[in-house]
Amino acid sequence: MSLPPERASELRELIQRQLVKMDVHGRIREVLAETIREELAPEHQQLSTEDLIKALRQRGIVDDVMKELKFVTERTSASKPSTHFVAREPPVLKKTNIDPTRRYLYLQVLGGKAFLEHLQEPDPLPGQICSTFTLCLHFRNQRFRSKPVPCACEPDFNDGFLLEVHKDSLGDGSKMVDATTMLSICDPVHLVLIKTDTFGETTLVASYFLEWRSVLAAENGITNIVVELLGVGTESKVSVGVLNIRLEMYPQLSKTLSPEITNTQFTLERQKTAEKERLFLVYAKQWWREYLQIRPTHNTRLVKIFAQDENGVNRPVCSYIRPLRAGRLLDTPRQAARFVSVLGYERAPVIGGGGGKQEQWCTLLAFICRNKGDCEDHANLLCSLLLGYGLEAFVCVGTKAKGVPHTWVMTCGTDGTITFWESLTGHRYIHRPINPDDPPLVEQPKPLYPYRTIGCVFNHQKFFGNCQPTDAVEVCVFDLHDESKWKPMSGEAIKSVCSPGAASSVPPFPPLCASAIDAAVTSNEIELQLRLLVSEHRKDLGLSTVWDDHLSYLLSPALAAYELERTTSISAGNEEFQDAVRRAVPDGHTFKGFPIHFVYRNARRAFATCLRSPFCEEIICCRGDQVRLAVRVRVFTYPESACAVWIMFACKYRSVL
Repeated sequence: MSLPPERASELRELIQRQLVKMDVHGRIREVLAETIREELAPEHQQLSTEDLIKALRQRGIVDDVMKELKFVTERTSASKPSTHFVAREPPVLKKTNIDPTRRYLYLQVLGGKAFLEHLQEPDPLPGQICSTFTLCLHFRNQRFRSKPVPCACEPDFNDGFLLEVHKDSLGDGSKMVDATTMLSICDPVHLVLIKTDTFGETTLVASYFLEWRSVLAAENGITNIVVELLGVGTESKVSVGVLNIRLEMYPQLSKTLSPEITNTQFTLERQKTAEKERLFLVYAKQWWREYLQIRPTHNTRLVKIFAQDENGVNRPVCSYIRPLRAGRLLDTPRQAARFVSVLGYERAPVIGGGGGKQEQWCTLLAFICRNKGDCEDHANLLCSLLLGYGLEAFVCVGTKAKGVPHTWVMTCGTDGTITFWESLTGHRYIHRPINPDDPPLVEQPKPLYPYRTIGCVFNHQKFFGNCQPTDAVEVCVFDLHDESKWKPMSGEAIKSVCSPGAASSVPPFPPLCASAIDAAVTSNEIELQLRLLVSEHRKDLGLSTVWDDHLSYLLSPALAAYELERTTSISAGNEEFQDAVRRAVPDGHTFKGFPIHFVYRNARRAFATCLRSPFCEEIICCRGDQVRLAVRVRVFTYPESACAVWIMFACKYRSVL
């Protein structure tokens, strides 16, 4: 195998750097002197290259060099990873351009310890599928993800992340920021640990805010930290494991701060935050007392002022919202609603029975890294995205049928139009209130939305409690400026604890990342797996399987039309699809098709779900004359590697009476 000249020179440079770093030249000179002195007979005057290499091998120097050299190989989509715990979605390796006029924080994760839940797990064999840990980081609008490592009591994390500390907002972009200026940057490094099981299901293990500024007082600008990770939700007081982290400033600080200065700064920040939160709590209590005095029945309304995050910390609900721009990843508000709806829905886990709902409003990073969450997480993200598109959006807290608590999103148009957005499905509903004072003969609008009651609405700047005589959504008037209908909270009070940088307990919002999924490759893989599963299923029933590739291809336009309709509510292309199918199905033959939609990429799980539908089972288990089967899979990718998976099974056969 020959390398192109530029790659060969890169390789030589890499090896040369590593040799210098390990002082291999010095060690070779020592071995050479020792070999000449000890092993050569007096009559030998020359030492051959083979003798020298043999001596270097015997002392383990060659092995040391090869261990230290890290070679990165580029894989094509057709190649297979050596083991299944290597990244399922290999990251694209990029060269990092380091600006010598800026400060960087080099964060290394050097292994984990005491993950006792995995104490009994055996080491994975090569090629064996196993559960993995992935560490996700966010710092000042930069996001990173570690390589997946097998779950173990001592997981083998070994990753480095180069975080840029200096931003132009701090002053002159060409000026090297000093330690004193960096001490004023109170943004933490947010670490989120995700576990992915053998079926691809993700679990949030831990969420931790790392205070990195202790490195400013460290000798040589390097410090080692032991981070104890606590669980989430009901386990937020239980340790799940320990990470060894090394922090290093680059370039090195010319002058470090004393530990007294950094500790004083941290204490002052904590006191300032605690005082702001105390004052807001006092105000919120007073607001609630006034709200209850309007009408005693207000006590039963769902007016939510505080909510617990994944770490069990009570935060004002307004702090979970912030205008969020998706850059070029999402083009329209409706596309944003579709993206949020394809993120998985999962209620926060509860230990034990009783049917009670465990409250857990996740921070945005924890939600998007896990790729699933509760209805509150979906509503908060959708509201933030709609605010980013310049709409006046609010999160609504209320109930659905049977009194089940629920959250959804509302937008207020400049013409007074009120639109409800269901974040779990992407559906939109126009709200037309019923006037209970109208005579019985006046026709009233029939609500199409599933919402029954509403207690409060809020966004990042405003909070309103519903103080109308009834909290039924269908009769509510959403004139938020009318204080006789909606009791507002002070905007200044909300701003004091919920605006960016107002309190260190409010985590900064991360940017969205583009999808790492190749839609065409993933579609093909799922389709091939489904063909195999169908063939095996029919074989068990004593039926042969003949696939019609042309008919399979003809199903593509239908799947594209279904996704377009989900995103835009516009149906298009149905006439061409029907015409193509009529041409492909001969006279006297019957065609049957069954489309279904998933938000995961597990073919076996999707197939099991399809078989539960009698319509789909009828197609898959079709008996008759000249039976031809078809299946088409189309994966539509969205940011954060979320995806909508459309599958259509079809068959054609000769009708025999």
